[in-house]
Amino acid sequence: MPGDVFRRTTCRLCDSDRFELAFSLVPTPPANAFVNADRVGAPQKAFPLDVFFCGACGHVQLLDVVDPRILFEEYVYVSGTSPAFVKHFKDYAESVWTFAKAQDGALVLDIGSNDGTLLAPFKALGAKVQGVDPARDIAAEATRNGLPTIADFFTVDLARKIVSEQGPAAIITANNVFAHIDDLGGVADAVRAALAPDGVFVFEVSYLLDVVEKTLFDTIYHEHLAYHAVRPLIPFLDRHGLELIEAQRVSSHGGSLRGIAQLKGGPRKRGASVDEALKQEAARGLEKIETYRAFAGQIAALGKALKVELAKAKAEGKTVMGFGAPAKATTLMFHFSLGKDDISAIVDDSPLKQGKFSPGLHIPVVPAKAIETQKPDYLLILAWNFADSIIAKNQDFKARGGRFIVPVPELKVI
Repeated sequence: MPGDVFRRTTCRLCDSDRFELAFSLVPTPPANAFVNADRVGAPQKAFPLDVFFCGACGHVQLLDVVDPRILFEEYVYVSGTSPAFVKHFKDYAESVWTFAKAQDGALVLDIGSNDGTLLAPFKALGAKVQGVDPARDIAAEATRNGLPTIADFFTVDLARKIVSEQGPAAIITANNVFAHIDDLGGVADAVRAALAPDGVFVFEVSYLLDVVEKTLFDTIYHEHLAYHAVRPLIPFLDRHGLELIEAQRVSSHGGSLRGIAQLKGGPRKRGASVDEALKQEAARGLEKIETYRAFAGQIAALGKALKVELAKAKAEGKTVMGFGAPAKATTLMFHFSLGKDDISAIVDDSPLKQGKFSPGLHIPVVPAKAIETQKPDYLLILAWNFADSIIAKNQDFKARGGRFIVPVPELKVI
């Protein structure tokens, strides 16, 4: 394992070394490390999923950092396969464009731009767009589709190069990526270097408050190094020349934080949403280590309930398929010890995943038509954040007596 993973000794947000272990999940391979048929049965390296609490600033994070080249250069997740995300990003772009009072031709820079699902609606609004994403194949495809994307990691040097060639950005976005970065300070400095004086930096991340309140433990995996809350972010951004002016709760991924920042001393006043978020975080005890130790008990109770339901189905001779192969499914299946004996196959709409096998457990990933050919009795919805739309699309399965199991945020059988 040398060279593939290292353990941090200081907090990403405040550089303190005052860590306490909050709780541990079962080690897993990288959550998106799907394999081809020729590698089925071959072991895959599993890395620790130990979650730590910083006693100095309260930030919650993984300290074990898997080499980002392993995680991202052959990435198989694309945003555009989900109609729900396409709509989310369209609404998001329109909201941010209006908030920023951006003008036609303004530069929008998206960090971790993936297939350009967010850049596309910004372009339609009149923006000049630029993506940055280290996933080479996905970046190349986005560029071919008219959404220019640099296949690299976002650094100060790259930010300066973009500014020298295109001018400063009116809007910089980082969606479901600001939690993925080990050198978060370096990226914040790069944002500062690329942002126009009246520009805004907007990031969306899984919100720690929602993770704790709804037991969204499966959003914890190696790509997600940081579990953000507002309280530790304010001084972190301040140290890097930025100030948080909005902290909005949004529904994506089961519960996310949309933070909006500007250069320190920028033209906008801090909104009431920031103080409201601080109040809610304090009420839930996010600044206390005991909160996270109790959280481990919530996870265990959820797992026990799911295993009972699956054991009952098996005892009755029923078959179960998974639906959705998101990264979160790897955490859930490993932590709850689910394997081929529990789930015969996993349905997923992404062509990049179909025909492959799930990380470590090597459960086959199949297209939706397999529901008709294999006729399972249950669908375990692993992409639980899309449960409503998945159920709506599979009414034929339901009509012939099929049942849905939604494991998170609370176990439901439908």
